This record gives sequence, C-alpha cells and structure tokens, in this order.
Amino acid sequence: MNAHRKHLLLLAGPVYLSLLASVAAGIINTVWVARLGGPAVAAVAVATSTENVLLGIALVFGSGTTVLVAHARGARDPGAVRAAVRGGWALWALVTPLVVAGGLIAGEPLALLVLGEGAALPLAVAYFTLSMPGMAVFFAQQLVDGILKGAGDTRTPLRLALFSNGLILTLDPLLIHLYGVRGAAASAVLSRSAGLAVGLVAVRRNALLREAREAEANESPAACLRRTLTTGLPMSADFTVRQTGALALVAIVARLGVTAVAAYAIAYKVMYVATMAFYAVRQAAAIHTAHSRGAGEDQRRAIGRQTVLLSGALGLGAAVLLAVGAPWLMAAFGAGTGVAHQGALFLRCVGPYLVLMACLIALGGVFEGSGGASVLLRVTVLGTAVQLALAYGLTGLGLPGVCLALALATAVQCALAGMLFRQAPVQEETGVSPARAAG
Repeated sequence: MNAHRKHLLLLAGPVYLSLLASVAAGIINTVWVARLGGPAVAAVAVATSTENVLLGIALVFGSGTTVLVAHARGARDPGAVRAAVRGGWALWALVTPLVVAGGLIAGEPLALLVLGEGAALPLAVAYFTLSMPGMAVFFAQQLVDGILKGAGDTRTPLRLALFSNGLILTLDPLLIHLYGVRGAAASAVLSRSAGLAVGLVAVRRNALLREAREAEANESPAACLRRTLTTGLPMSADFTVRQTGALALVAIVARLGVTAVAAYAIAYKVMYVATMAFYAVRQAAAIHTAHSRGAGEDQRRAIGRQTVLLSGALGLGAAVLLAVGAPWLMAAFGAGTGVAHQGALFLRCVGPYLVLMACLIALGGVFEGSGGASVLLRVTVLGTAVQLALAYGLTGLGLPGVCLALALATAVQCALAGMLFRQAPVQEETGVSPARAAG
C-alpha cells in the first residue's frame, strides 16, 4: 500500500469513528423525534442545520489550532505549540459569547424565514432556547479535539466522542419522551458537557502538550490570537459557506412542502454516515500535509493524489450502498409512506453528487495543511451560489431536481479545485519560530 495512503488511513480511521459516533447519535435522535411528527422533524432539521453553520465559527479556533499545533509539532518547537494552544483558547473566549447572544436573538426570525408560520415554528424556537447557550460547551469541545488532533492524537477524540454520544443515546429516549423537542436539545447539551470535562483531563495528560506548558510561548497572547484567526478563518469561512448553503437549500426544498422537507432531512442524516468519511479523510490530509510541510511540492502533490483516490473510492461505495438500501434505510426511521417514498427517491438520485463531493471535500484538507485554504474558499463561494441558483430553478423536478443541482454545482467546484491544486499553494505563517524553521 502507498505510504501516504496508509498514513491517511491511520489518521482518518479514528477521526471517522469519532464523527460517526456523532452521526449515529444524530440519527437516533431523529428516529425519536420522528415519532413526534413531521413538524417536529422539520423544526429539528432547521435547528441542527443552524448549529452546523455555527460549527463553521468553531473551526476558526478549532481547525486553526489543529494546523498550528501540527506545524509546531513537525518543527519540534514546544514554544510554538504553547502559543498555538493559547491562541485557540483566547479566540474561543472572544467569539463564544457573541455567538450565543446572537443565536438567542436571531433564532426565531431565522426559523420563521425558513419554515414560515405553522406548527414547526414554535418547536424550532423551543430547541434554540436550550441549544444556543449550549454552543459554549460545543465550541470548547471542538477546540479540545483540535488541540489533540494537532498533537497527532486522533484516538482520544474518538474515545471522547464515544463517551459523549453514548450519553446522548442514553438520555434521548427519556428526555424526548418527557419534554419533546426541548428534551432533544437538553440531551445534547448535558452529554457534551460531560464529554468536555473528560476532554480537558486528556489535554492535561498529553505528553506533547505537557512539555509545551513548561516552555515559553514565543508570542504575546494578542499575537497568538491573531495568528489563530488568520490560519483558521479561511477554513471556517469555507465550512460556513457550505453549511449556510445547506440551510438555504432546506428553505428551497420547503417550497415542495413539509413532507419533502422531512424526507430531505432524514435522507441527509442517512448520508452523514458517508459524508463524515469524506471529512475524516480531509482532516487526515490536513494533518499529514501540515506534518510534512517543507518536504517539497512533489510531496504535496503525492498526498493530494492519494487523498482523492481514497475519498473517491469511499464516495462510489457510499453511492451504491445508499441506492440499493434506500427503502430499508428510510423505513428504519419510522417515517410515513409519503416521507419514506420521497427520501428513498432522493437517496437513489444523489450518487453522482456523493462521488464528486467526496473528492472535493477531502482534497480541501491538502489545501488547509499547506496553507492554501483561502484559495479554496473562492471555489466554495462560487459553487454554493451556483448550487442554490440551480436548485431553485430545478425544484419543479422535485427532489431529483435538487440532486441534479447538487451534482452540477459540485462538478464545477471539482474542476476549479483541480486547476488550483496543480498550482503551488499559498504559504501562510505557522507560528513556528524562525530559528526552528531555519534549523
């Protein structure tokens, strides 16, 4: 097996299982919420899509810290490791209160904009009331995971995800039964809080991070914050644009009715089992590229090729499995006949999009690890605009039209990303001291 592919698999495996644990918890959550009816599913779909958009903000300090810690680890500079961790926490403390306050204020207007007046609106507002304050915990979790991954430890985040999401699976049936949609939000917040507590202990015990705490940071706290912001902002913006587009797509699908929204929401939950594999390869590619930084352009290209081959194979396999198992997968959610039929139709049409998206998402990790995330952001903005325009125009074809729009827009992005990959990446500052870099 190719050495780069083997390294990618070793890094991506625990990351995928960690992400899959979250997906599994989300799927089980949807199964329980589906018992409350279509409006409840639509409400939670809007609320969780909004959380995904806000996750993009967490990537500023989460993924930014991952890359900076990975660069510093590769350069064997404990002072730079400490500076990277300090910058991540400083940015978390600055951003989180603004996000929580903004989410509480904008939750109801956003739900009204997407869902309109109806039974789903108050349910979405009820979810936001609990989930928005809980974003402080969620953001801290992302930062802890990012620090550990940058240090080369992708197994501890897996254990933390299994622990946290295991608690969600335990609490969901009880709390959703007692409190409905509010119970789903409370289950997530309580479980994440427990996972964060264990994660902070893991950070304290990590050997590399313990050594870094004893070193002198090579920058002031303000400089650390700025460097984390500069590194993480393009990655955050890329993800946020994608998730904002996904939320806008829910609004476009809503033109087809509540049944279509519920079917789309459940089908997307099913797809997460596949898409999280693509994001796991992306994180592995970012870490591997960052650790290999300075090895030359040929090394970057080799990592990129293996990343695309691996993710493309995963995308093709997922497309086949979803197409074959669509009816059974939708039935497993206990959806009504209409919702199950439309969801199965969507899963059978979404295959080409999955393959293209797999390659695009994973290749983004090479851009991130080599300092070229800002270049890829332009591709994402253009592709999302094309996607929404096409989806709006093709909704007359129902959910298959939405699938066609997704595939065409992603094909455009893949072509542009491939062209950019053949060019040398933009090299950004890493936080590694000049003396160490020269050495």
